[in-house]
Amino acid sequence: MSGNPFVEGDGHWQVVVNGDGRHALWRPFLDLPAGWRVVANSADREAALDYVQLNWRMPGPAAPAAPAEPDTGTERR
Repeated sequence: MSGNPFVEGDGHWQVVVNGDGRHALWRPFLDLPAGWRVVANSADREAALDYVQLNWRMPGPAAPAAPAEPDTGTERR
């Protein structure tokens, strides 16, 4: 294969996910970047996209920070 391997075309595709739950399409003959893992192997691009559509969930908001201790105006010693 010459050129960009991610341009639509024939061949197998993988669906990969990172620790944040982000999904991406990937080619099986390429090394995965650190932090990504394969969750599906598909015979074609459309099947891989279908998998993403069925399984990807919009990440929710970050967990709220712990409330700060109230300032009482007195210093602890």
